[in-house]
Amino acid sequence: MIEVAGLSKTYGDFAAVVDSTFSVDEGEVFGIVGPNGAGKTTTLKVIAGLVDPTDGDVEVAGFPSDDPEMRRRLGFLPEESPLYEEMTPISYLKFFADLYDVPADVADERIEATLDRLELDHRDRRLGDMSKGMKRKVAIARSLVNDPDVLVYDEPASGLDPVTTNSVLEFTRELRATGKTVVFSAHNLYHVESVCDRVVVMNEGRIVARGSVDGIRERHGETSYRVFTDVAPADAEALSDLGVATEEVGDRFRTAVPTMDAVEAVREAAAAAGGEVVDIRTREPSLEDVFLDIVGRPMPGRYTGDVAAAVDSEAASDSETAGDAETTSDSKTAGGAGTTSDSKTAGGAGTTSDSGAAE
Repeated sequence: MIEVAGLSKTYGDFAAVVDSTFSVDEGEVFGIVGPNGAGKTTTLKVIAGLVDPTDGDVEVAGFPSDDPEMRRRLGFLPEESPLYEEMTPISYLKFFADLYDVPADVADERIEATLDRLELDHRDRRLGDMSKGMKRKVAIARSLVNDPDVLVYDEPASGLDPVTTNSVLEFTRELRATGKTVVFSAHNLYHVESVCDRVVVMNEGRIVARGSVDGIRERHGETSYRVFTDVAPADAEALSDLGVATEEVGDRFRTAVPTMDAVEAVREAAAAAGGEVVDIRTREPSLEDVFLDIVGRPMPGRYTGDVAAAVDSEAASDSETAGDAETTSDSKTAGGAGTTSDSKTAGGAGTTSDSGAAE
């Protein structure tokens, strides 16, 4: 449904996105994550047709990203989504439905159904008098008013209360169930982990890891074990040599270990002390654990010239791939024009601007 090949976007000597390549399948929720300034929002804006790439090709639903017909097949929800505050939700959504040439009777039914699902009340209230959560729901409804095949959501639950956040995440899962393709970006990695089928991790403009969440964890994370015994394991010094320590937790003793061999060592130590293992719990690394490890690694520079030529050898070694969770790092950088401002809109999908920020 989405094909991105060799995408680069530069502002002057600064590379916001460097040689990104990925694809998104039909009916998939695809996550793009990374720290501030990683190139996420720039990538999303290129996909949505709001920013022209410096290099590379982007195709959405069979159309180039700069094709006006593509924009009719896409709904875009930017991180900051200003609304026309003098309008009501109903008049606002009908206005955008008209921009997409949606017949009035179809638009009315679609708008009411979407607002019902999003549990938005007070539909005749002025938008300027609504809470942030209510406004976000209206913006989500706007992204669906043209019944698009592809949705690009940048921080859809940012700053919302837990109840509204859960509603937005559940709604995203339902969109997948109806066959919609969703590109989803969020700083809260629990949100990404809970809704995304596959993920790319970006850092300093480059894709540094990709795959399913489980695949990325397997590739980059380390599973650990917590062993609970009914006595303090004997020979604490030997266990210390394994890099583990025991602490008393209630009427049990907990020893965190990194391998199954160490689990066996704890069992033997407990037996030597006249006790036994009463529980073993496996701790899988979270996406956040893996993310912090990946983005903390050295990276090539983001500027042209001598700085870009000094590619760190450790970052270069990350270009190897490993099945479902391939890791990539590319030392290529791209030149380009000076900082620009882009005010194109995606088929009426809200007010947007591009000031050269490389998030």
